[in-house]
Amino acid sequence: MRSLRFISAEALVSHPQVAKQSLDGVAHNLYPLLFKASYLLEQAEVIRTLLERWPLEEFWLSALLGPRSEPPEDLRDRACRACLEACVQGLADHVLRAGGPRRLRVADLTGIRDVQVQQCPCGRALGRWGRTELLARTCCRLQAEPLVAQRPIQVLADLFVTEGNFKVVVQALGPSGPAPLRVHCLSFRADSLGPSQLLHVLRLAGPGELRRLEVVHNVRLHAGHVQQLLAQVGFPQLASLTLPAKAFDAPPTSTPTPDGEDPLLTSIAWELSQMTQLTELSVAFSTLTGKIRKLLGPLRTPLRVLDLANCSLNHADMAFLADCAHSMCLEVLDLSGHSLFSLFPSTFFRLLGRAAQTLRILTLEECSIEDSHMSMLILALSPCHELCELRFLGNPLSARALRRLFTALCELPKLRCVEFPVPKDCYPEGTTYPQDELAMSKFDQQKYNVIAEDLRAVLLRAGRGDIQVCTPLFGSFDPDIQETSNELGAFLLQAFKTALENFSRALEQM
Repeated sequence: MRSLRFISAEALVSHPQVAKQSLDGVAHNLYPLLFKASYLLEQAEVIRTLLERWPLEEFWLSALLGPRSEPPEDLRDRACRACLEACVQGLADHVLRAGGPRRLRVADLTGIRDVQVQQCPCGRALGRWGRTELLARTCCRLQAEPLVAQRPIQVLADLFVTEGNFKVVVQALGPSGPAPLRVHCLSFRADSLGPSQLLHVLRLAGPGELRRLEVVHNVRLHAGHVQQLLAQVGFPQLASLTLPAKAFDAPPTSTPTPDGEDPLLTSIAWELSQMTQLTELSVAFSTLTGKIRKLLGPLRTPLRVLDLANCSLNHADMAFLADCAHSMCLEVLDLSGHSLFSLFPSTFFRLLGRAAQTLRILTLEECSIEDSHMSMLILALSPCHELCELRFLGNPLSARALRRLFTALCELPKLRCVEFPVPKDCYPEGTTYPQDELAMSKFDQQKYNVIAEDLRAVLLRAGRGDIQVCTPLFGSFDPDIQETSNELGAFLLQAFKTALENFSRALEQM
C-alpha cells in the first residue's frame, strides 16, 4: 500500500509545470521521493529538473528505484529511455547551472536491469550500450564548455563498448583537459573490438575499481592477449570475469615447449590467483582439455559461478572439479556440451552431491542426455534442494522421460524455472544430435504443444504451478545482443569478406 506522502508526490509530479515551480519550497529530503514518483509516472521533464537542482551530495539511481525506498515497488527493471535520458541531461544541467559550488559529489547510474518486456508506459528501453553512448557524449560535450573550475562529479557507470561507440567512450574516459564529470567504471562489457582497442579503453576505464569484466563474442583473443590483458592492466577488485571463445588457444606464432608445459596458461592462472575478490569465471567455448587443475587450482577464493560450456573437459578435469574446494561453493554451473552421463557418470554425480547445498542454477545443454540416463539424472538432482533454475535444452529425450523427470523435479522446493528440450517424439525419425538451427526448428508444433501441456499438468497436479517451463529454441533473451545486433551483423559480414579476400589472395599465389 502506498503512503499518503507518495500519493501526494505522484499528484505533484503529474503536473510538471507546477512541480518545477514548487521545487524551491520542497524540503531536500523529499527529492528522492519525488524522483521515484516521477520515474514511476514517466515524467521526464520533472526528472531532469530534479537532477538539475539536486540538493544532496549523492545520487544513487539503484537505491532510489529499489524496493527499500518508498514505496517498496522495484523499478530497477524499467530501463525507460525517456527517464534515463532525462537523468543524464539533468546531470549535465546540474554542471552548467550558474550559482555557488555544487553539492552533488557522486552520481551512481548503475543497477538498471535490462529485461525483454519493458513495464514503463512508453515501452521504449535504453539498453546498456545506449546508456554508455549517451553518458560518453554528454561528458564530451561538457568537456568543451568554458566552465568555472570546480570539483568534478564522480559518475559510477556500467559501460558497454563496441566499435560503434569506441571513439566517443575513449574521449570521455581520457579527457585532454578539465572534465566536470569523471566516469568511474564498475562493470565493463566489450564486443567487436580489436585486442589493442580493448587494452586501450580498459586502461582508461580505471581497472583498479572494475568489479565485472565481460569480453564476448567478436573480440578475437588468444592466450597471449589474455596474459597481456591480465598482467599489464591488472584488476585487483575484479569479482567476475568472462572471456570470449578460444581465449586460451595458443598464439599463431607460438611453438610447443619440449616438456609440454604451457607457460601462458601458467601465467594466466597466476594472474587470476592475485584477484582476491574473483568469484565468477566464464570461459565457455575454450579448449581446456586437461587444463582445469592448472587454471583453477591456484585461485585463492572459491568460485560461486563457473561456466565451462563446450570446453572439451576430460576425466582428469571432471575429477578435479568434483573434489576441489570450488565445488562446495558453486551457485551457478554450466557444463553444456559434455557427454556427462556417458563419459563421467560417477564424477558428475559426486560434483552435484558436493554442490547440492549451494547450487541455484544448473545448465546442461547438449550433454547427450538420453532416456537411459534419466534414473542417474534424477538421483543426481535429488539432493539439490536450493536449485532454482534448470536448463537442459538440446538433449534427445522422449516425452515419457520428460514426464518422469518433471515428476521428480516437483520435489525440489525452490525450483522456479525449467528450460526443457523439444521432445524427440516431435522430430522425424532418425534425427541426429546435436542439431543445427535448421534441424532444430523442424518439429511437429502441434505435438509439442500437447506434450508441453501434459508436462505442465504434471506440475499442477503436484501443486507446483509456481514452476515456469519453456523451450527457448535459440537461447534465452540477451538484451546486449538484441541492442547491438545490427552492428554485430555488420562486423561479422566484414570479417567474412576479409576471410574471402585472404583466401582469394592465397589461391592466386598458389
